[in-house]
Amino acid sequence: MNKLSYILLFIFGIFLCPLVTSAQVDFNATPDDDLGNVSDEFQELFYEALQQKARENYDKAIIALQKAIEIDDSESILYFELGKNYNKLKNFGAAEDALKKAVSKEPENEWYLDELYESYAQQKEYDKAIKTIKQLVKYHPDYKEDLAALYVRTKKYKEAIDVLDDLDEEIGVSDSRDRLRNQIYNATGQKKKQIKNLEERVDENPEAEKNYLALIFRYSESNNTKKAFETAKKLLEVHPESQLVHLALYKFYLDDNKAEMAIKSMKVVLGSRKIKPEAKLKVLADFVNFVGKNPQYEKDLVDITSLVSESAADTKTFIEIAQYYLTKDDKVKAIEYYIKAQNLEPENFTILRNIILLHIDLKEFKKAEQKSTVGLEKYPAQPVLYLINGVALNQLSNYKEAIETLETGLDYIIEDNKMEADFYKQLSKAYTGINNLAKAKTFTDKAKKLEIPN
Repeated sequence: MNKLSYILLFIFGIFLCPLVTSAQVDFNATPDDDLGNVSDEFQELFYEALQQKARENYDKAIIALQKAIEIDDSESILYFELGKNYNKLKNFGAAEDALKKAVSKEPENEWYLDELYESYAQQKEYDKAIKTIKQLVKYHPDYKEDLAALYVRTKKYKEAIDVLDDLDEEIGVSDSRDRLRNQIYNATGQKKKQIKNLEERVDENPEAEKNYLALIFRYSESNNTKKAFETAKKLLEVHPESQLVHLALYKFYLDDNKAEMAIKSMKVVLGSRKIKPEAKLKVLADFVNFVGKNPQYEKDLVDITSLVSESAADTKTFIEIAQYYLTKDDKVKAIEYYIKAQNLEPENFTILRNIILLHIDLKEFKKAEQKSTVGLEKYPAQPVLYLINGVALNQLSNYKEAIETLETGLDYIIEDNKMEADFYKQLSKAYTGINNLAKAKTFTDKAKKLEIPN
């Protein structure tokens, strides 16, 4: 293998990185380039440029290429490499000039066109990018999706839809193109066309679950609840094992006062491992609200919350359940679900605080004292933990310890008169407990002073 062949292998086998486009040039193909008979100095400069580019010394690579061009400017690949280095330096004007020169020498070279397209895309020169990518489409049809995206950026929505329709017909639908479609329909307000497109997909491919789900969503978005409900029931007929359809069905059943059917659908949703936690949270919130108005279904809520636990709910879900039980004044159950949330997020201070405060409310002072003591090891600058700890110690008649923790906590209060007054009240109680009535009165007076409105 001669030196020039070795150089070409470097160019097209090692140093050409894939471009950031959805359609990629096949850099493993053998390029049709021949530098011909060139001088040793030319070869050395060219090889130097490749080495410097590999080391990310793009400015030095450019100098070497410019010197090579002074020796022989007939080789298109010199301008191609020059353009690539300018692109790396974000000198897009110089990159465009160099790459256009390369393309003018070899108009059908797809590598050159692809790099020029990339340069235009980075500059947001979308009209120029469109012109270039149209040339690339004949080499790689996948570039059509890039073309559709560029049409969207330039608000040429009709052209974009035409390209997407062609692609869907040629190679089938895809999620990425559907996102583009939705972007177009949202921008143009063409909701009817969007729904028509989805209806046609359902008719053409009645086995595809995602088409039904998309159509249900769009019907619901357009406030066509009847059509959405009908489509959901049709999907259940076609795919009785579908879990995602119940995300829509439970809501329709609730609105239609079919509580038993709604509960059945909600149990499917909350017990599913396919459905994301945030979607489950929405379902659970709806059911909590429903049970609040229809308490006869509270047993079903208990059943459903156990399903949530089994399916590894997220922290928010457990907090939502805990808060529901608080509205029912069931503090024991609330603690149970706060602890489940804490197991998932052991560093969450708010959850810890809520648990300890509930222990205080339930007069579980030993638990409150123990958990607040552990909490202070983690959060030594949180005054509320000192206060809770002091309250618990006072209730346990550990007055000297209460005084110590409360006086320490006072140093961490920042512009919170109410909390400061609460500290003074607890200190007064602690000093009363050790029969130091003078100190107790001092702190009572301090608390009263803070409570007097300005």
